[in-house]
This record gives sequence, structure tokens and C-alpha cells, in this order.
Amino acid sequence: MDIFFQLFWLFFILSTLTPYFNQQMLLLGRARKITELERRRKSRVITLIHRQEAFSFLGIPFARYIDIDDSEQVLRAIRLTDKSVPIDLVLHTPGGLVLAAEQIAEALLKHPAKVTVFVPHYAMSGGTLIALAADEIIMDDNAVLGPVDPQLGQYPAASVLKVLEQKPIGEIDDQTLILADVARKALLQVKATVKGLLRKHLEEAQAEEVARILSQGTWTHDYPISVEEARSLGLKVSTEMPLEVYALMEMYPQPRGGKPSVQYVPLPYEGEPRPSGPRRQG
Repeated sequence: MDIFFQLFWLFFILSTLTPYFNQQMLLLGRARKITELERRRKSRVITLIHRQEAFSFLGIPFARYIDIDDSEQVLRAIRLTDKSVPIDLVLHTPGGLVLAAEQIAEALLKHPAKVTVFVPHYAMSGGTLIALAADEIIMDDNAVLGPVDPQLGQYPAASVLKVLEQKPIGEIDDQTLILADVARKALLQVKATVKGLLRKHLEEAQAEEVARILSQGTWTHDYPISVEEARSLGLKVSTEMPLEVYALMEMYPQPRGGKPSVQYVPLPYEGEPRPSGPRRQG
């Protein structure tokens, strides 16, 4: 009986400590990959990667977005970087607080050395706002950016203003009128911020036009801006993504609550050589 009791406690202790040790190994792996990328590019590498948290409450994983804690940490990393050292920021985020994203973008814009933003999969909303501060955006061929139009709760600010255009003022309730006033201010503020970021690399008129397109509700907020469309807007976008960035992203696995929904053999496949055509004899 004693041996079963001891085995139970041994199993309990191992089950409790295993997630902790796995997390520590993951953190070490991330640090190693970041160091490898820094050595290759002679830069300061900062990651802003949002996955659902592996540690959850009652089995429900927490979703992550750009918040004030993120901006504090990124700003600290920038302060610790010499003005002559380039900054490489790896971005993978659905967006988040406008204030936090603006703080990060403005700090990157002020950094004297080259700033490069890597987008291996997506950088939407506030993530795009941060990317606009870079001297160069490097995206995967299939990665996307997104519009930066402000959202008021569940409503796009631009859509709230549409109500004023489509209904007589006497038929609009006070709460909607107040919301519309906030929406107008939010649109002006975000447009001014975007234009200020773009003026570093674009002419005044082009910066004004691109800021309008990105911030004034041209598309739905989840509209994917591809590499080609980003280039057509005048953004300096490359697709020369270092392999080290992909390796680093592997160190941020999405936690799984059950069976994985996507499976494949994680090895590169090369196409078989094609025959040059039928050979004639004789």
C-alpha cells in the first residue's frame, strides 16, 4: 500500500513540475534563437508575438493583444539599445490598444539607426501601426497587414459617423451622438499619427493619401493587406525573410486543448524532376 501511495505522490509532483520545466526550456530556446538572429544581423532583436497563453483559467486560454505592459517592455528595450545599433522587431499580433501601439511606433521612429519590422504571418491593426514606423518591413510572401481605423468597442469609428450622414439629427439618440463625437476625434487622431509615421519615407501628399486609406474606414477592420497591396501604397516591403525568424516563431507554439487541427510532415519537400518529353528511337 505504501508503494502505491509513494508512486501517486511521485506522479503528482512530476505532473506539476513538468509544465514549468517545459516552459523554462522554451524560454531558453527563444533566447538562443534571438541571439543567433542578432549575431547574423548585428542588431537588437525584439519580439512582439501574441499567442493564446498556455496557462489558462478553467481550461480557457487567455488571448493576448498589444497592451501597456508590451509598450513599457519594448520602450525599455529601445532605451537599452545604443543609437548606432539597428533594431529588428518580430511582429505577430492581431493588434490591441491604440495608445500602446502609438508609443511603440513613435519610439521606433525616433531611433537613429535602421529599424526593420519582420512580419512572418500577420500584424493587424495596431501591429500595422507599429510596422509603419520601420525603415523596412520584411514580410513572408503570404503574410498580411491590416487597416488601422479606430474601433469604439464593437463599432468601427467610421461606421458610427455614417449614422449622422444617413439619418436626420432629430432621429438619433444622445448616446449615438456622443459616440459619433468620439469617433470623429479618434479618426482625426489616428490619421495624424499615421501621417506622421509615413512622412519619414513618403512625400507629404502621398503620406496624406495613404494615411486616409489606412485609417478612415476604407475597408473592414480585418481586411488583409497583402505584400503587393502594401507596395502599391508606397510602403517599403521586402520578402527576404531570414530563416532564423521562422525558427524563432517555432519557439512560440500555439497551445492545443485537444487534437491538432493541422498535421503534416515537418520536412522540406522538393519536386521530382520532370521528364524532358518522349524520346524518339531510330
